[in-house]
Amino acid sequence: MLNSLRNIVQEVNTARDLKAALAIIVSRVKAAMETHVCSVYLRDGKGGYVLMSTDGLNPDAVGKVHLAPDEGLVGRVVVREEPINLEHAETHPKYQYFPETGEERYSSFLGVPIIHHREVLGVLVVQQIERRRFDEGHEAFLVTMSAQLAGVIAHAEATGALEYMGQKAVEAKFVGVAGAPGVAIGQAVVMAPPADLDAVPFKRCSNIDEELVFFHRSLVAVRNDIRALGDKLKPRINREEQALFDAYVGMLDDAALGGEVTERIRQGISAPFAWREVILEHVNNFSSMNDAYLRERAADVRDLGRRVLAYLQESAQQCRTFPKNTILVGEELTASMLGEVPKDKLAGLVSVQGSGNSHVAILARAMGIPTVMGAVDLPYTQLEQRELVVDGYHGRVYSDPGPELRRHYEAICLEEQELVRGLEALKELPCETQDHHRVPLWVNTGLMADVVRSLERGAEGVGLYRTEVPFLLRDRFPSEEEQRLIYREQLEAFAPHPVTMRTLDIGGDKSLPYFPIEEANPFLGWRGIRVTLDHPEIFLAQVRAMLKASEGLNNLRIMLPMISSVLELEAAQTLIYRSFHELLEEGHKIDLPPIGVMVEVPAAVYQARELAERVDFLSVGSNDLTQYLLAVDRNNARVADLYDAFHPAVLRALQQVVADAHSQGTPVSICGELAGDPGAALLLMAMGFDVLSMNATNLPKVKSVIRSVTLEQAEDLLAEVMQLTDADAIGHFVENSLQRAGITKLLRPANA
Repeated sequence: MLNSLRNIVQEVNTARDLKAALAIIVSRVKAAMETHVCSVYLRDGKGGYVLMSTDGLNPDAVGKVHLAPDEGLVGRVVVREEPINLEHAETHPKYQYFPETGEERYSSFLGVPIIHHREVLGVLVVQQIERRRFDEGHEAFLVTMSAQLAGVIAHAEATGALEYMGQKAVEAKFVGVAGAPGVAIGQAVVMAPPADLDAVPFKRCSNIDEELVFFHRSLVAVRNDIRALGDKLKPRINREEQALFDAYVGMLDDAALGGEVTERIRQGISAPFAWREVILEHVNNFSSMNDAYLRERAADVRDLGRRVLAYLQESAQQCRTFPKNTILVGEELTASMLGEVPKDKLAGLVSVQGSGNSHVAILARAMGIPTVMGAVDLPYTQLEQRELVVDGYHGRVYSDPGPELRRHYEAICLEEQELVRGLEALKELPCETQDHHRVPLWVNTGLMADVVRSLERGAEGVGLYRTEVPFLLRDRFPSEEEQRLIYREQLEAFAPHPVTMRTLDIGGDKSLPYFPIEEANPFLGWRGIRVTLDHPEIFLAQVRAMLKASEGLNNLRIMLPMISSVLELEAAQTLIYRSFHELLEEGHKIDLPPIGVMVEVPAAVYQARELAERVDFLSVGSNDLTQYLLAVDRNNARVADLYDAFHPAVLRALQQVVADAHSQGTPVSICGELAGDPGAALLLMAMGFDVLSMNATNLPKVKSVIRSVTLEQAEDLLAEVMQLTDADAIGHFVENSLQRAGITKLLRPANA
């Protein structure tokens, strides 16, 4: 059964469209389970389910048999969201007869739900004439098959592949990770990695004759390359191996691969996608052969496919045009890909891979481009030229938005623009409540591009400078002098305001290409201070660079990440003191900067008092703290709904940290995304946080909200919130409270 499953999945993955995929599944599953019928029912967009494909029932019934969610045995599977296995289906009270299917001849029934993100997309059914109780192995096989089918159907809904069945898909939603805040509406431009057959986006060609000329020109170029390579290797290989090059050239002829691709181009498909389809079909055919020699030819076909694709992509790239509001989409976007799009046309970014800490996400935040990362279920190769909505606040992507959804997000975009214009006047005003409680607002930075935006928005300091960014953007460790120049630039830009520099924080989802950290559970592994304490040469060079960069400015603060014990803190302090005294001996005129600890693991929460005794400040990293308290990977889109910093456990932990820090006379700040949420900022202020540090984009909104209330109102809000028992209730309560206070506009974009 395992081999059958593997072969079916391979065939489905190379299917041209959903109709072909469903046909493969029903026929192959029927054969693998040695039964008489296999059918697929899919939801119809009206709350019901319709027969979409069958092998065994009357094919004329496809598209005509509709069931309500609780109708018939299929409806029963939908409602229960679990398999139903019946030996004598006709006797079940939910059995319903549909004459057009001809199913009255079948007694046995096994149906399993097709579930994607907790939604029942359809039902996969097998039936048999004789009474038969399908065994556990068959049931497990069908459940596994339905799990594979779920992704195919979800992708089809998103890309409009169901249109031919009268079910035009609209407002398909995909969940990722918020990369950079904001909302963008625009046209998708898919950036595929070079010569990757699996990542070629689907496109149609407008001029078939030109596309054919373009394709055959590329074939000629590859033929010439292969012949030249064969001639070059001729003295070093035998005659049999030389024949391989002739075989490569022959495969490109019109009687072989070239001819198959030409036929597809004549149907209006672009040359790169047509080539991809043909090559992958042949690769799949060779891979499934029993003969070992023929199976190995699959690699030859794939190699040839990449060679031709490289020419097709290079030529296509030269004539690529970008629409006015480009949404750049790719499996893994890079900074160089961003550089290809004119600055005035880049509206948003969507990456299938990556996290909120990826290079692209950091750069996007600095540039103010709404971004969603980690959209793992997004069928990005099918989205070329389709309209997308990018919700960078919540990590959502919508394909082909309907009129209502589009109007909703257009209103948010307009509100954002009006809000920015309206908040510009606040730049020079202090961030204080109506009863004169002062709350300094600092910013989180990582690139020099952040500096201008931060100062324009009225930042009073830097609560988190991510020193790992210069490390991430290089192919080797930066030298001490290179680091000094980078740090000096940051310190000078914000002087005399304080700049809090976090020591190198790698590991987890931030690995250096030249210093890879591969672990089964990276977030609980070798990261943050654990790495730099194990490599004091890295830590000492960085601290020396920071101290030298602060000479004459004295606005540096050093912050230690991922501290989970007093021993780690003391070990890091010892190295900092050592560097400081060495530089004094070398003649540098520097002051010892304040040293602080990031509170981002539960251990630090419960040792906050002991840590506060030994440092100059504490700073809560709410992103990681929420992740660890809730046991939810914040960069995993599949559990994104569980990650919520309004969770009562998180709020109680924050309150405890403030109380313990203040008991020792130690100031405490917060530098996670929570600080940039206007509603949350009021709760944090009421808890007693001394500084709020956030993305520069959110700073004006937070300042405006704080200036709109009194401290007493914020404290009353916090008291009510701390009585609530779940994150959703807290979020709604905060939003409703601020709506009653008349400051809804400041919240709506962040609560889209």
